[in-house]
Amino acid sequence: MSLEGVLDVVGATLILLGAGFALTAAIGLVRLPDVLNRMHAASKPQTLGFLLLCAGLALVLRDGAATAMLVLAAGLQLVTAPVATQMMAKAAHRAGQYRADLVVDERDEGDESR
Repeated sequence: MSLEGVLDVVGATLILLGAGFALTAAIGLVRLPDVLNRMHAASKPQTLGFLLLCAGLALVLRDGAATAMLVLAAGLQLVTAPVATQMMAKAAHRAGQYRADLVVDERDEGDESR
């Protein structure tokens, strides 16, 4: 098998893995019980899936301009996804939109002065 054939197979495998992670994230958004769990499902596997898709596409396309665009998109995803998830978690916690039996707030433990 030639190098191009190997790159195509590896790229297709990465694309399928990325699509699988994105599907897992979508299922988690529908099936998980509260907003904090749904955020976890939306951020972690979705980001990994997107990065795998970008890597697979870069291997399959083998074009400098396309690879540069994919690297830019992957970098922006890595920068924006954690920040957006953190802000959504803070808003959900402040609004009380979570299951209290699943959350341990360490700020409330061990503080006898309150």
